[in-house]
Parts: sequence; structure tokens; C-alpha cells
Amino acid sequence: MLAPDFLKEHSMFNKGEIIHHSRDKLGSILVIDYRKHRVLTFNSVFEQSKIDRRYPHVPVHEYNRAMLLPAAFGNPRHVTILGLGGGVMASAFHHLYPKCRVHAVELRQAVLEVAQEYFGLPDSDRLKVTIADARNALSDIPAASTDMILADLYNADRMSPTQAQRQFVEGCSRALSPDGWLVLNYHRTPDPEGPYFRQLRKHFAVLLVFKSKTNNTIVYASKRPFEAIHPKDPALASLEKRLPIDWSRLMSRVSRL
Repeated sequence: MLAPDFLKEHSMFNKGEIIHHSRDKLGSILVIDYRKHRVLTFNSVFEQSKIDRRYPHVPVHEYNRAMLLPAAFGNPRHVTILGLGGGVMASAFHHLYPKCRVHAVELRQAVLEVAQEYFGLPDSDRLKVTIADARNALSDIPAASTDMILADLYNADRMSPTQAQRQFVEGCSRALSPDGWLVLNYHRTPDPEGPYFRQLRKHFAVLLVFKSKTNNTIVYASKRPFEAIHPKDPALASLEKRLPIDWSRLMSRVSRL
């Protein structure tokens, strides 16, 4: 989800067309079209997911694009996404790596149905979606079985506290392969000297951060040290041909903690 501070100043909801509105026990689910874009929102204020309707597998939000960057350090065979939303990240990995298996966890069945009908979520044997609380689903993932975990756990207006808990970090570390990456979307940067980062450093060898123009902070945690990639590395140019998100520019803005 986009950071609230940015959305207060940049809202399309009073101009777009509502093409879907439903409710479940957790509240409203709306899909809004505005020009070439389609947005998933839970309250008509904050954007949960956003696509260009012509290219639903290409993330629009900069923070979503930045969450893909650890893929440049390897060839993930299995990716776990906690918080499906409109399925933007699941669609991106499904397109980018034809042999990669993607497991997404989503709390709300109705959100999955919207992702399938309105956001082009692939119908594929390589994509599995589990309807569950992320905490429970994480404990069910076999140890060392996934190469990347992307956590983007938000309700209508704020980040889920699950994502900032010690048990969550421990569960992700257990589920990740020896070369695995944990990627977290934060609406505000946690204190680098605080208890959360101390917990991350306990389980991960390297921590990196990306600050988006929308005030989202992406935290990357790698299980092992790795060789840095220069923004002009040919590998990034190759990725750009397969998924045009401006890999080189994004990589140049990643810093080590």
C-alpha cells in the first residue's frame, strides 16, 4: 500500500469510475478505473494495488517495483508473497521467471476474486494462492523452502502489526532458503538502532533499504553476504527487457544499513 502522507496529496478517487464495489466481514472492496490505470482500494482513500490495464504484470507503484530488486541477485525458484492485494507482485514474478513457482497468501477470499477478475492474476499451475492469516500460513511453510518472501501486509488504512513482530521475522528466516531474501514494505522507516532492526540483524547477514518517492520504505534482508550489482551491470539490462521497471535507476538508490 502507498504511504498515507503521499495519498493525502495525490488522490484519483474523486475523478475515477468505480467499476466494482463489494463488502465482506472486513469491509469494502472497490476497483476504480482512472484513465489507463486500475486501482484496488478498501476505503476510497488509500491505494492497495495499481496497474496499467494494458500491462497488468508490470508494477506501477515505485515501491512495488523496488520490492522486485533482490531477484537481480539470483534466479528464484520459489517466491512467497504475503498480502496478495490485486496480485501485482505475483503477476510480475510469474511473468519474469517462467520456471518460478509463486505462493501468495491473502486474508480475504473476496480480494482474491477481485484480483482474478479485474487485475489479470494469472490462472497457472505455477501460482498458488492460500486464503489465510499470514501468521498461520508462515508457520505452515516448510523450513528453507522459499527463496524470497515479500511482505506487504496492510488493512484499509495502516500496516498490519504482524509485519513488525519478532515472531514474524523468526518465521520468515526459518522458511527462507540459505540464500534467501526477505523484503518488507513499510509506510515509515523503522529506527535502524531499534529492536526491530536488532532482530533482523540476528537472523540476516545484510540489510539494505530503499526510500520511495511516495514515502514508502522497502527493507531488504539477505541471509548471506552477496556481491553488489553496479547499476550499469548487463544483468539489469537483461531484466529490463523482460520487465521494464527501470531496474538500473532503482538499484542505484538502494543503500546499506
